[in-house]
Amino acid sequence: MLIYLLGPLLALFPRRWRKLLPAGSAVEWRRATVLSGFGEAVIALIALMYWYSYYMAVMADHGLDAAPTGKLPSGVTDHGIGFAALLIWATHPLTWLIAYAGVEGSVRFLGAAFTETDLGILPLFLLDKIIGKFSGRSEPSLAKAAGYSQANFSSFFGAIREKALVKGLPDELCFSGSVPDELLEIRACRRKADWNPPRTVRFQDSYYRLEALSGGSAPRPFRYTLRKLPAGVMGRTVLVYSPGDAPVLAKR
Repeated sequence: MLIYLLGPLLALFPRRWRKLLPAGSAVEWRRATVLSGFGEAVIALIALMYWYSYYMAVMADHGLDAAPTGKLPSGVTDHGIGFAALLIWATHPLTWLIAYAGVEGSVRFLGAAFTETDLGILPLFLLDKIIGKFSGRSEPSLAKAAGYSQANFSSFFGAIREKALVKGLPDELCFSGSVPDELLEIRACRRKADWNPPRTVRFQDSYYRLEALSGGSAPRPFRYTLRKLPAGVMGRTVLVYSPGDAPVLAKR
């Protein structure tokens, strides 16, 4: 239980520091980073709301105090004072610092949730790089040390794209050929878990061999090509295809 409580805090550290921790091997870093990033984003949002309320109240009090003494230019309205206060608040360094923490937390949360990239916070990462530079430690590139790579970015944006697709769109089925070369193409809007060739798939009372997975056009970019088998036996490795919504029949 202590590890689960400390995990989100320890996930703030760079990977190199985590490896030096006695409990580092016992922490599931992806889950800890998800919680840590989510917590950082939520705390930043709450802090930003509080800072906005506090600062605007202070500026409003200053405006009210200055109005009776004639320190304000003539023609200044309440809306003008409010806009000026908002502009000053938006350009305040503390506002930018809190906003950065919110963006960083969101990136860490999404990276851990969708690409298994367990990033720490940037200030501690830069501190680790500075220590390594002065100590003469050999350093990988900044991108690799932080856990970024072209594959990470590709899988990250690919996962975001999948989540944004229509969830309720039924699959589209396209039958072609004849026995013994009857083919079934399933066009889906979401990727199907564990559907990797050459798995065996059972659909209704027939068995098929999954031969290929290809990409198509939206709104059903995932296309699975299956070849009908003359016979099949139900087993643990057989995938059962039973769509919740009635699939749409299509023609080639």
